[in-house]
Amino acid sequence: MRTIMGLLSMILVFAGCGCGKEDTPAVVVYTALDEMYSQPVLRAFEKQTGVKVKAVYDTEASKTTGLVQRLIAEQSRPRADVFWNNEVVQTIVLKNEGVTAPYVSPAAKDIPEQFKDPDGHWAGFAARARVIIYNTDLVADPPTSILDFTKPEWAGAAAIAKPLFGTTATHAAVLFATWGDERAKGFFVDLQKNDVAVLAGNATVRDMVAQGEYAIGLTDTDDANGAVEDGLPAKWIMPDQGEEGMGTLVIPNTVALIRAGPNPQGGKALIDYLLSPDVERMLARTRSIQIPLKPGIETPETVPNLTEVKAMPVDFAAAAAQMAASARFIQQEFLR
Repeated sequence: MRTIMGLLSMILVFAGCGCGKEDTPAVVVYTALDEMYSQPVLRAFEKQTGVKVKAVYDTEASKTTGLVQRLIAEQSRPRADVFWNNEVVQTIVLKNEGVTAPYVSPAAKDIPEQFKDPDGHWAGFAARARVIIYNTDLVADPPTSILDFTKPEWAGAAAIAKPLFGTTATHAAVLFATWGDERAKGFFVDLQKNDVAVLAGNATVRDMVAQGEYAIGLTDTDDANGAVEDGLPAKWIMPDQGEEGMGTLVIPNTVALIRAGPNPQGGKALIDYLLSPDVERMLARTRSIQIPLKPGIETPETVPNLTEVKAMPVDFAAAAAQMAASARFIQQEFLR
């Protein structure tokens, strides 16, 4: 807290007056996390600090990608101070494009190393996991691996989100980086051959499975839990948890400071707040049941414990390097 208030004092000095918080410059944040979850966090920051936040949100259809493209386009004259992403790979793309600036927040010290940039350009918090959702009226014995989506018994009965946006694009890039081009391309070709439906987004996958249009789907913990909380005939499981399984993909939110943004001190204060235990606790208690990365944070029983999940080992930087190639293949070959 002392760090945040110190930064806020610097903001007032930078503003050139001591007139009060109405003269404190606003912090502009572009956020890919759903507004229903991110807005209460930003309002809490405003209440605690007196600093106004101007948020720009994405849409479900263009998850993350639209904001990333906007930040790259604005690079010569940035309008944002902070990027709050709901995944990690495209944040690394921004780092590689020179859009982000290094800032090592004191609040990041308890975050596991695999969820932090070694150069300080981003830090992760409040993760989601990729899960298999299934309709309990249609499925008694659900699949246990994403590889099962290619099996004949699920032909025409499975759905995924379009792998060009959001966490599904991240998942595709991770598979290309982990498996190599040949195996990853083969997997998507096999999905295509098995008549797996490609829907607009993860929420649509959840809805179509819960309504019985498809028996199974691949989505995220937040979307899957929403169907369960709404009392729909749906359950979800973590895939690939067995001894020979590859583990499920765990994807953190990430936050990064924008290089040459209009209010860097305010941006740093917001980053410190987003990486605090209070924010992980807040997001865990929503219906999105986001998974704390820091140890010792109390959560509802419905929130997965990261120490009990077999997570897929991931080189996120390698996945970022594969993002363009995987998207090109998806666009030209998988979605044709």
